[in-house]
Amino acid sequence: MTGPSTTALVPLVFLAVALTADAWVYADAKGRIRRGRPAVFAVGSIRMATPEAWFLGCLLAWVVVFPLYLTVTGRNPFR
Repeated sequence: MTGPSTTALVPLVFLAVALTADAWVYADAKGRIRRGRPAVFAVGSIRMATPEAWFLGCLLAWVVVFPLYLTVTGRNPFR
């Protein structure tokens, strides 16, 4: 068999999915601001209200921030 093994492709597939979701979060957050319904989350001194903040949060902590964004925007898949 030539080329990378299936096991080696798993992290690349996850990375592609996460980056695609990050780009979608950024675009969706920008659209929500244009429509006058921004996605805002605040707890203590942490506040996420801009598309850039959501994108950076997803980029650094996707497993936590992406489901949080879905919940804040009313797209909670866990309901």
